[in-house]
Amino acid sequence: MRFLRFALVAGLAGAITLGVAACGSDSDDGGDSLQKATLVLDYLPNGVHAGIYDAISNGYYEDESIDLKVVTPTSTADTLRLIEADKADFGLADGIDIATQIDAGRDAQAIMAVTQRPSGGLITLADEGIKSPAELEGKTVGVTGVPSDDAVFEAIVEDDGGDPDSSRVVTIGFNGIQALQAGRISAFTGYIPADATAIEAAGKETRSFAFDESGGPSYPGLVAFSTRSRIDEDPELMAGFVAATTKGYEDALADPVGAIDDLVAVSPEVEPGLARDTFKAYEPLIGDPASIGSFDRRHLVDLSDFLVKTDLINARVPPDRFATDEFVATD
Repeated sequence: MRFLRFALVAGLAGAITLGVAACGSDSDDGGDSLQKATLVLDYLPNGVHAGIYDAISNGYYEDESIDLKVVTPTSTADTLRLIEADKADFGLADGIDIATQIDAGRDAQAIMAVTQRPSGGLITLADEGIKSPAELEGKTVGVTGVPSDDAVFEAIVEDDGGDPDSSRVVTIGFNGIQALQAGRISAFTGYIPADATAIEAAGKETRSFAFDESGGPSYPGLVAFSTRSRIDEDPELMAGFVAATTKGYEDALADPVGAIDDLVAVSPEVEPGLARDTFKAYEPLIGDPASIGSFDRRHLVDLSDFLVKTDLINARVPPDRFATDEFVATD
């Protein structure tokens, strides 16, 4: 879901050519024995990506004959565009992004679910005194400007019996945290595990209303995806990526501190304490280790129904078109 994205560093524009902000294995024996592949993150490295960096550190991608490079995009749209243009093999995106891409005629298809639930919702400061979404009536609420933000805000307030039309909705781009702390807004649509955790790390208590607990569907909030043409062209690469990434997230759930250490080792700009807290907040969304990677067809149907109802897509996206479960291990 395209909720609040942190402002990305403009200097990373070179990532479009896959030459900037990349990391991966540096083994000397890569050569011809490893297939080079590129993963474009959804945004800046943070706790939710711990499983990927654990897999890199432990050589899981190399075990699958993959020399994986991880690239930071300059914007959310970059990830989608790079995959569609065959400039990268894999990307991370919110489930809503994948559905809207498919509805727009793009070739995107998810290959594994990183989280089983969405991370988005409404975030407010505890000292604002807002104890339920309906109490945002008459208040100022910030959104990034993408259509899904408005739909999420309206769904959450309406589910609580409130009238979202009575609120003043303002477009604040990627400045939700700053606007909330400055008192310019009473709440904003954001990623709760990332944004609320960052606010609390700065010493302010928050109150959040999760989308899938307040009128919205439960669906895979973060997925790894490619294109159907790339999937058909190289199913072994897809299977290897999913297998290695799954191992990384299994490790991260079993040893979060170790996985965060692996993340920080290659991304020193990441604050370790905040990354650990962020991953802890994401753990309930990742779910049981046995479910890593899998897709619940009912949740994909619910997501599609919501997007049609809110006019974010024109027609329902069949679960088999949204994602393939060909590469996810099942018992």
